[in-house]
Amino acid sequence: MNRADIKLLFQYNDWANDRILAQAERVSPEQLSAENDFGWGSLRGALVHLMDAEHAWRVLLKTGEHVEWLQPEDFPAVGGIRARWNEERSAFWDYLNSLSDEDLIGTVSYEGHHNRIYHRVLWHCLAHVVNHGTQHRAECAALLTGFGHSPGNLDFSEFLLAR
Repeated sequence: MNRADIKLLFQYNDWANDRILAQAERVSPEQLSAENDFGWGSLRGALVHLMDAEHAWRVLLKTGEHVEWLQPEDFPAVGGIRARWNEERSAFWDYLNSLSDEDLIGTVSYEGHHNRIYHRVLWHCLAHVVNHGTQHRAECAALLTGFGHSPGNLDFSEFLLAR
């Protein structure tokens, strides 16, 4: 894995996030906060979790520090989520652009669940960020489709065709 490969995955991640956010902006406030069974309480909860995971991983990989979780109630509308996510996107790209091919194959160590220390290859962690987003975007897409606002096909191959 090299910088160009990682950057391509994050371009896909941004493209797919934008498709989800564009449709989320079309739902009513009631739909945004409606409870569901996907694990993050609501569409808003899932969106904030997606954004928060990107933020937390960037800070952890860059500094080794953990951050306080963002709270869905701090983002009453999608516009606030998008604004905060745009800030995170810019910070993540600054981080990605600072990495070399050698950095990507290096090992990072961090404290995870139950005070366990993990030792991982950096590009594995970055690939996880994109893969994690894929899972939760699929949940958001299912909710949005149920609300009549499908984001359409979010496959990587669709992104490649759209480029």
